Amino acid sequence: MESVEKDSVKELVEKINAELKKVIVEQDELIEHCIISLISGGHVLLEGVPGLAKTLMVRALAKTLSLDFKRIQFTPDLMPADVTGTKVFNMQTREFELKKGPIFTNFLLADEINRTPPKTQAGLLESMAEGTVSIDGDMLQLPTPYMVFATQNPLEYEGTYPLPEALVDRFLMKIMIDYPSLAAEKEVLKRHNEGFSSMDLDSSNINVVCTAEDILSCRQQVQKVKIDDELMQYIVNIVAETRNSPVIDIGSSPRGSIALLQCSKASAAYNGREYVIPEDIKSMAIPTLRHRIVLKPELELEGVKPEQAINEILSKVKVPR
Repeated sequence: MESVEKDSVKELVEKINAELKKVIVEQDELIEHCIISLISGGHVLLEGVPGLAKTLMVRALAKTLSLDFKRIQFTPDLMPADVTGTKVFNMQTREFELKKGPIFTNFLLADEINRTPPKTQAGLLESMAEGTVSIDGDMLQLPTPYMVFATQNPLEYEGTYPLPEALVDRFLMKIMIDYPSLAAEKEVLKRHNEGFSSMDLDSSNINVVCTAEDILSCRQQVQKVKIDDELMQYIVNIVAETRNSPVIDIGSSPRGSIALLQCSKASAAYNGREYVIPEDIKSMAIPTLRHRIVLKPELELEGVKPEQAINEILSKVKVPR
């Protein structure tokens, strides 16, 4: 399969979209944001109650792209070495041999990441930041592309551990998944009644539509998407306002600005444009910033959500025209 040309990035993401919709019902925003993160080269944090097709989404995406996929079920007794791997002594050769952990893959699904203590969660930090893993002093390169999809249950659920701020900040996006509509849930039931099984994607007619090289080519084209200086200032103003808002205790770091820029360019490419428009920035502001701000404690107790604070900021910051 030849590498994706500049004018066919939109065509490729449309093909990926079509394949995912064979198994995912109604979750258009989830699919769009996951694909945008993919062509941006970032990691994704998925939050929602169990049973909303988070794991199915990642498995289907890996199959569509024909990429290596591994899953780790995070539990309270999981150790960092269970994620990264370790060196074991071979009695026959009298040497230590590397036993790689499941982190050595293209797509890593860190399932229920907030079920494990911060020590183990931090085992992902180097891989997400640098694309490498250090084991007993040796730095090992991870496959390319490498992408972490971490799922978590809402923190009010029992037996969960909040993610360290440094780890949360490494996720390009945080995607919130809600219950499906009644019509969508009925469609899910119909598919299962007709024999669909989320455990057997081989029977779901999902086709491979691209290769790892195509994804890397897409990322190069996203990087070339143009953005005016005024729109870059608009991003800076939005992120700066998170640090000045009276309802926000801790605002976004410059990494939030970079994430918003990268996702805005990817959104433009996703929609077939070679330039960013204000709507790209607005649509990407919530998924890229919601996990990078901390509301004032008293407002959290009143039920105020980060999305409300970001929408308030978007309504105040002047849009360049």
